[in-house]
Amino acid sequence: MSEQIKFTNYALIDLDAIAHNVAALKQRVGPDTELWAVVKANAYGHGIVPVARTALAAGASRLAVARIAEGVALRRAGVSAPILVMGYHIPAEAEAAVAHDLIVTVNDMAFARALAQQAHDAGKRASVHVKVDTGMGRFGRLPHELLPFLEEVTRLPQLRLEGVWTHFATADERDKTFAREQYAIYRQVAARASERFDIRYRHVANSAAILDLSETWLDAVRPGIAIYGLYPSAEVNTNLVLRPALTLISHVGRVRTLPAGASVSYGRTFIAKKRTRVALLPIGYGDGVHRLLSNRGQVLIRGRRAPIIGRVCMDNIMVDVSGVDGVHEGDEAVLIGRQGEDIISAEEVAAWAQTINYEVTTSLLPRAARVYVRRSP
Repeated sequence: MSEQIKFTNYALIDLDAIAHNVAALKQRVGPDTELWAVVKANAYGHGIVPVARTALAAGASRLAVARIAEGVALRRAGVSAPILVMGYHIPAEAEAAVAHDLIVTVNDMAFARALAQQAHDAGKRASVHVKVDTGMGRFGRLPHELLPFLEEVTRLPQLRLEGVWTHFATADERDKTFAREQYAIYRQVAARASERFDIRYRHVANSAAILDLSETWLDAVRPGIAIYGLYPSAEVNTNLVLRPALTLISHVGRVRTLPAGASVSYGRTFIAKKRTRVALLPIGYGDGVHRLLSNRGQVLIRGRRAPIIGRVCMDNIMVDVSGVDGVHEGDEAVLIGRQGEDIISAEEVAAWAQTINYEVTTSLLPRAARVYVRRSP
């Protein structure tokens, strides 16, 4: 087990769980389909560099990020594996993309020309992918625009067209009708593109499609949320066992008993109806605890649930421990994860915060230190 340094507040990241999830996903898609680990947004809050290294060791052949700056951070940390940048970028970022050998998604000719110029100046050829918008409505070329755009891109000799991809809007829903419509559109335009261009990678499958739409696996898949042991929604197939990797931990500060009528936190949104034992936890929205958990969230202390009372503050929350025996200053409190026989999942926190599990983990800020544990070599 790696050395653990504890802090007042920290997210404990189980790298064995990450490795298990990557290996399970890779086994699901089989040897003929590559797995590219999506580590954007600081690896969904888990820590981009340790997660990237773990995913590569567990069977990922590439990494995928959303921003060129994320790819640069990985390169500066010594990660040498291929990195695909999937998001939108401006021409000024082309220099960094070429300097750090990133594979970028080209969305417009202004960026394509800037990338080609930087590659020329560096004596390189830059590999690029192109996204086709099959119904997500964010960015990428519309189906009728794809072939003319590919023609323009491939006229730049410093660029090497490597892949064409799309992204699903509803693959995590029980009704896959629209996802299959998107896939049909993609297959048509990708087939026409493959007749005219040498395209090495066709890739469309996110975590939900890996779990539910095996026909979409193609040359590579791009799991994101599943790598971290979380399912994309409650409507996808959960027969692949995933292990959540993150536990969010704080510690009990002051414990005191408030009399009936006493109020707690800003706005006096909680007023004690009876004598109430209250524990302070020095963690708040400045660490990534959603303010919507005010008067509705819960934490685990001594294996028992304690409700959050009053408004979540930037640096603190207060919890009612009247129903938890023997709470003392310094006791460990779990906001996400298991303690004893109970567990508060990221999905449960998301329901309290009226959001999704993706946002629960990616919202965790740097002040909640990441501590990594690995039991296997």
